Amino acid sequence: MPTQLSKRAKANEALKIENAVTPIEAVNHLKKFKAPKFDQTVNVVMHLGIQPDQADQAIRGSVSLPNGIGVKKKVIAFCREDMVKSAKEAGAVEAGADDLVAKIEGGWMDFDVAVATPDMMRVVSKLGKVLGPKGLMPSPKSGTVTPNVVDAVKEYSAGKVEFRNDKGGNIHAVVGKMSFAPDALAQNVEHFIKHIEKMRPATAKGTYIKKCVVAGCMTPGVEIKVAQAAVEE
Repeated sequence: MPTQLSKRAKANEALKIENAVTPIEAVNHLKKFKAPKFDQTVNVVMHLGIQPDQADQAIRGSVSLPNGIGVKKKVIAFCREDMVKSAKEAGAVEAGADDLVAKIEGGWMDFDVAVATPDMMRVVSKLGKVLGPKGLMPSPKSGTVTPNVVDAVKEYSAGKVEFRNDKGGNIHAVVGKMSFAPDALAQNVEHFIKHIEKMRPATAKGTYIKKCVVAGCMTPGVEIKVAQAAVEE
């Protein structure tokens, strides 16, 4: 007897489309796939025409999507004592300086994002070997090192999306939940694509966005058509 998974796979196979489509068409198609009972996370993956080993072509940053991503994140803030109360009121699960470093060195890791004011990086640097491998080290490029730490806490708590290219030149990001209204989900996808388009490195030649696919965590992907001009070699 075929398993539930194989039944779903066979049903989805019949719904696959070969041609790239607009974001709203892609989202509408995603919603037709047979899916599990839980509310799936929806992801977008973009294959970029960059040289990942070149520092001046690295793509890294963060973006707040117009309709959020349907998930709240646990944020900690490395900041001065006089900012601790404001950071916690903004939504930080923990805030502090040396005391927060000691807590993490002791094994506490119950958070998703770490933000810091620039003057705190000398303190945070002690955690490089702990936070670095987990992708949690605050960085100016990702927007997690900022003098406006209260606003950063609010944004990341609400689900601000961080992204960075991998060694293959791919960018991956969460853009919402399958339960989102089609228009809201498509708007998030479009916003993310436009944000990446604006980050095109001046030294990147040829086609910048080679492929863009959106998918639920348990569904096949649907390719999105991205109109753009190639830069000559």
